[in-house]
Amino acid sequence: MCNILVLTNSVAGLHCFRKEVMKAIVDAGYTLYIAFPDKDERAEYFWSIRCKYVDIPFNRRGMNPIKDFKLIVDYVKVIKKINPIAVLTYTIKPNVYGGMATAWCKVPLIANVTGLGDSLENKGVLQKLVVTLYHLGLRKAKMVFFQNGANRQFCIAHKIVYPEQTKLLPGSGVNTKYHTYQEYPVDESYIKFLFIARLLKDKGTDEYFEAAKEIKAKYPHTEFQILGAVEGNYEKKLAEFVKAGTINFLGKTSDVRPYIGKVHCTIMPSYHEGLSNANLESAANGRPVITTNVSGCKETVEDGVTGYLCEARSTKSLIGAVEKFIKLPYEQKIQMGRAGREKVEKEFNRKIVIDKYLGEIKNL
Repeated sequence: MCNILVLTNSVAGLHCFRKEVMKAIVDAGYTLYIAFPDKDERAEYFWSIRCKYVDIPFNRRGMNPIKDFKLIVDYVKVIKKINPIAVLTYTIKPNVYGGMATAWCKVPLIANVTGLGDSLENKGVLQKLVVTLYHLGLRKAKMVFFQNGANRQFCIAHKIVYPEQTKLLPGSGVNTKYHTYQEYPVDESYIKFLFIARLLKDKGTDEYFEAAKEIKAKYPHTEFQILGAVEGNYEKKLAEFVKAGTINFLGKTSDVRPYIGKVHCTIMPSYHEGLSNANLESAANGRPVITTNVSGCKETVEDGVTGYLCEARSTKSLIGAVEKFIKLPYEQKIQMGRAGREKVEKEFNRKIVIDKYLGEIKNL
């Protein structure tokens, strides 16, 4: 039986966005080993489909040369022990250090670049470091999947990878049987907007706060919700906006569907994404999406058809998009949500991702 090793930095991401890919690989007859640093109740799913766990602890944030070198050594040891026919990597450290380990062991690497963050914009020392690390990690990869065209072009232009080493994926794809179309809210006495994300600056959190403040002052029949984890820097600001009645904070959840179903539109004012899962899941549930015209977001929306695009880092532009949506007739809001669902079914179905992975594995 052929072994395949998966390296990732979190069981959460693997469970939310890639569990169907993992199951398809197991169902195809491969023995799947999965290595991640944190175990919680979501790991139980992978044991239920007969995956095997490899414990490789590491800090997914920050850089420490000694600890990062140890991670490469740990990866090499696991690869030699398992002797996989391929190694699949997700997220930065597994891509970079797992890639170095596979090159050392001469094992085929299938990597997935879920996003380069602000590396495309910052042209200083950080970008040079990112380019060097990715070059070392991905230069000998059999295949590198990218989730948006800008990231792919960046890596080709900086000679991190060759074009023939790469393919474009529709993000992580959406499980359209799990994220089904939900009927649009009947009540429009309050137009509800939802922001699904961790509260980080790069997610456009400040712009969302300020837009909510201005819109609610002008249109009192609106409600602005937030669903997601709160980072320390935003705890105080969030509390102030909640107290003022500007924001309705819903906490965090493992299932976004009930929350999406109760709102009229979702908003993602992010500065950069690999490909926004929140946007895709919102559209799959039949909700219009307002998002920024940056790579990883703009691909998920057809402007004026499935939602609206606005400028990143611009509260004024975001307010303009929200106002356009508010003024849209009710039936057009419904049609916008239906068009979003159709776009997801056609372009972003997770089956597309599954088929591409199985195709690469079978061609080893």
